[in-house]
Amino acid sequence: MKLYNLKNHNETVNFAKAVKLGLGQQQGLFFPVKLPTITPIQLSEILKLDFITRSTEILSKFICNEISKDKLYKHVKKAFSFKHPLQVPITKNIHCFELFHGPTLAFKDFGARFMAQMIFSLNTKNESVTILTATSGDTGAAVAHAFYKMKNVRVIILYPKGKISELQEKLFCTLGKNIKTISINGSFDDCQKLVKEAFNDKKLKESIGLNSANSINISRLLAQICYYFEAFSLISEQQRNNLVVAVPCGNFGNLTAGLLAKSMGLPIKSFIACTNANDTVPRFLQNGKWYPKKTVSTISNAMDISQPNNWTRIEELFYRNKWNLKELRFGSVSDDITQETLKELFQLGYVSEPHAAIAYRLLQNQLKKDEFGLFLGTAHPAKFKNTVEKILNNNISLPDELKNRINLPLLSYNINPDFNKLKEFLVEN
Repeated sequence: MKLYNLKNHNETVNFAKAVKLGLGQQQGLFFPVKLPTITPIQLSEILKLDFITRSTEILSKFICNEISKDKLYKHVKKAFSFKHPLQVPITKNIHCFELFHGPTLAFKDFGARFMAQMIFSLNTKNESVTILTATSGDTGAAVAHAFYKMKNVRVIILYPKGKISELQEKLFCTLGKNIKTISINGSFDDCQKLVKEAFNDKKLKESIGLNSANSINISRLLAQICYYFEAFSLISEQQRNNLVVAVPCGNFGNLTAGLLAKSMGLPIKSFIACTNANDTVPRFLQNGKWYPKKTVSTISNAMDISQPNNWTRIEELFYRNKWNLKELRFGSVSDDITQETLKELFQLGYVSEPHAAIAYRLLQNQLKKDEFGLFLGTAHPAKFKNTVEKILNNNISLPDELKNRINLPLLSYNINPDFNKLKEFLVEN
């Protein structure tokens, strides 16, 4: 598999190098030189396979001969060794596709665990690796648990202090061992900026074997393509004809993966890019002007991102496929409407959380009579227990994954968004 740097097309690397580097020169994201496709007949056959076998087939079309299919199957099986996604009917023509049944109760378990397997497989020389990543809530836990106690791997996770839920924080800031967590006095965008600055420091990057586990890493992105095929396999032939998928968007990796699935030949009619008040992309799609505002805190905190990294990949995909960006549906939802939507879903017999509620609201608003809609359930409602209980006036029981960590002490460090302070930490620890 060959990939090129979106900021410097002359820089091309193979899959192994892209996974190892994370980012290219000038902090450019890697993108496939060749976009694999499957025919309708191949799609029909691939949909009949079980989730692990199908995922292996999909990933092998990108990775090609860099990893044998037998070896890839073993890594996929280990990465996705948890309860597979569930589809839950909400109304006659709208279902929720739940992606939060992994060990950290969020969709990011798919990408993080597959990336961990790839790092393990490709690190043939047993070199020391430092994973530096920023999280707005769920990435941190998924990455921490995926790499926990992994030999020769050190993980540093940055997150905005006081801007993720208490239970999200408990999931990854109580592990210790090879997992270091740092709360930053600022926003997620400040955290992401620090990560980019670290990658821009060539000497630092080489000295500590720096890598990133954000959705900027191509291995995480490719893993997420797999569950779109799973979603398609679970619906009826009639529902497949006019399928619309609503995606809660933060850094836009999830939507990028869905669009890559469509590019391969999965006939999804349309996607809805769903955001909260941090609506840089909806405003851009509406008026053509890229104007990120200061990030604001919302009850859907994992989406509190004003400068989404993966948007450049989406633009490249539309350009390469000669698609029209005007065909991408979009919308943003305020906290007030998010709360109303959570109540509405509860009245329909479904307990949700803010991120999925935003996707449901926009899907409900935009779905046409002849269309069938899926909205992605990206996190377990218990991760937002205090918020959801207050809105619904209803108790939510904690799954064991959270119950086992809630009373453990936080092991986080705290710094201002100062790159020199971060660099000092990376070198000393």
